[in-house]
Amino acid sequence: MAERAKFRLFPQKQGFFPFVWAVYLVLPILNLRGETGMKLILGGIMIAVFALSYRQLYWVRGGVFNVWLIIQMLLIVVLSVFYTPYNLYMGFFTANFIAYYTENKGFKIAFTSFVIMILSVLFLVGRGMEWESVIFLAPFIVIMLISPFGVRSMNRNQKLEKELDQANEVIKELVKREERMRIARDLHDTLGHTLSLITLKSQLVEKLVTKNTERAQEEAREIQRTSRAALRQVRELVSEMRAVSVAEELAEAGEMLRTAEIALEVEGDISLEGVSDLTQNILSLCIKEAVTNIVKHSRADKCFIGVAKLAGEVRITVKDNGIGLQHGEKGNGGLNDGNGMKGMAERLSLIDGSLSLSSAEGQGAKLIVAIPLIVKDAQGGETA
Repeated sequence: MAERAKFRLFPQKQGFFPFVWAVYLVLPILNLRGETGMKLILGGIMIAVFALSYRQLYWVRGGVFNVWLIIQMLLIVVLSVFYTPYNLYMGFFTANFIAYYTENKGFKIAFTSFVIMILSVLFLVGRGMEWESVIFLAPFIVIMLISPFGVRSMNRNQKLEKELDQANEVIKELVKREERMRIARDLHDTLGHTLSLITLKSQLVEKLVTKNTERAQEEAREIQRTSRAALRQVRELVSEMRAVSVAEELAEAGEMLRTAEIALEVEGDISLEGVSDLTQNILSLCIKEAVTNIVKHSRADKCFIGVAKLAGEVRITVKDNGIGLQHGEKGNGGLNDGNGMKGMAERLSLIDGSLSLSSAEGQGAKLIVAIPLIVKDAQGGETA
């Protein structure tokens, strides 16, 4: 059985705004003071229907929206003519909803009807009003007539900003996708032939190893030369990409943490001289992801980042003093953000890197990222 939808008085996306405006419904209720009998009852019913129309206009669209707006304007006319002209203030509610018309035709029709409503009330009750009251009402009427344009402009700007944000996200995804496709094409064109050659030569060595040892050794040496050439091609391909160094990323991380009022302590030689651009780029991405998760989820006020270049690896340690991993299953435990950790692991797997995540109660989370160093062999080649 399908679960019943939770009742809401107003749409959640509207926040507290509708509730604030609803307070002003007290004014027409106060204007009923002094009324008695059937007139008091009918006045209360009309105000109740007006309140219902106010609620419904936040939820409905199309023809139903038009019907509720017409009902609202008719109620304002009746309450202003037969009770007090000061109920014309209720037109501020209607002015807000007129701005909901996005098409110019619908907006013009609704606004024209709104103007006719105000003029009708002024014509029917204005002659019996004192000049002081008319002068008192005049500024509010002017503001009431201007407000649909202001609210409509504000709504349009908010919509444009939202569409711009969505467009920027789409552009980012398209750029990422294009970059992946370019890298894939470059790798295929650069390494496809080389790897195929290595495969064929390794199969030949397997056949020659028992028949012609010298030829097998020569082919094995050829495989080594080919593999070194392939590794150089990969490094050349990577060098053409925009690589972010660990030092650069730490500077950006410090700015992000300062904005979030989180103190940063960095320890170690952040220059990482001799470490390849590819390794530094992946380490930088891991630092960015870790710091982003700390800012979003950890509730920490301190962050420590350690950089160490050891004999066979580069190690990055990121710690915070936040809530740790107790909410990790929901993705709210500081460093333990599901998608972020998965992304780190995927990047690190490309260069045989590893990561570990731990947390002690009351001591935040600790992330360690380790990547093997690439060193040069005696013949000028490269090996892990």
